[in-house]
Amino acid sequence: MGRGDDWLHDPRPIRRVKVFSDAAVQPEAWPASIPAVAHFLDVAGRDGWEFAPGVTFLVGENGSGKSTLIEGIAEAYGLPAEGGSSNGGGETRRTESPLSEWLRIERSPRAPRWGFFLRAETMHSYYSWRDDLPDAPPSLHPMSHGESFNALLDEALDHPQYVAGLACLDEPEAALSFSSTLRWLASLDRMRSRGTQVICATHSPVLASLPGATILELGEWGIRESAWEDLEVVRLHRNFLDAPQRFLRHLLD
Repeated sequence: MGRGDDWLHDPRPIRRVKVFSDAAVQPEAWPASIPAVAHFLDVAGRDGWEFAPGVTFLVGENGSGKSTLIEGIAEAYGLPAEGGSSNGGGETRRTESPLSEWLRIERSPRAPRWGFFLRAETMHSYYSWRDDLPDAPPSLHPMSHGESFNALLDEALDHPQYVAGLACLDEPEAALSFSSTLRWLASLDRMRSRGTQVICATHSPVLASLPGATILELGEWGIRESAWEDLEVVRLHRNFLDAPQRFLRHLLD
């Protein structure tokens, strides 16, 4: 089978992300002023930023650009900016960056078009949108934050009848206990085995430990591929758990 045939049978919903030639990018202004976003735009503007099949984690400090990137990619793909599925989601007030307007998604021809964007801080709006649907499923509002995320996992992302597609996850661990985070880790592996392409922004060393995942570490250097054991977040968690007093004596009077 030739390279052309390989391309036709590529299962990835996102093969590459490119920048429109006429995109009104202002390098000195947010969000292009964030080093990781600038790096992404530079690569995407030349050859396109390629996303591997399976799970890709974006890991970095607060303000490193993880959420900005995943939000821009999800919206460029056609997903609701405040979270939801290809079928729709809630909308309150526009606060997103213009990044999605600069990006062009290169899809694989036969890849599923379905997708879901879980954006931790705005899922309340999606829950309300769901409640207003005809024949609405059971409401997620009465549940705790973590319970509602686990219900979404079961109903939308890791359901046995789920059609593989794209899952953009923005810090899902924000709602999760340790045991629930382990549950999501196992689900991400099942989703990948079904052919789902996952792009997940996370601070969680537990989620990022998924074997076989691609890990992109974001920081003042831009974006670099990393091994799990080399991540700064892994080193810091290990050091704290080994000797919390070494940290606490500098933090507490």
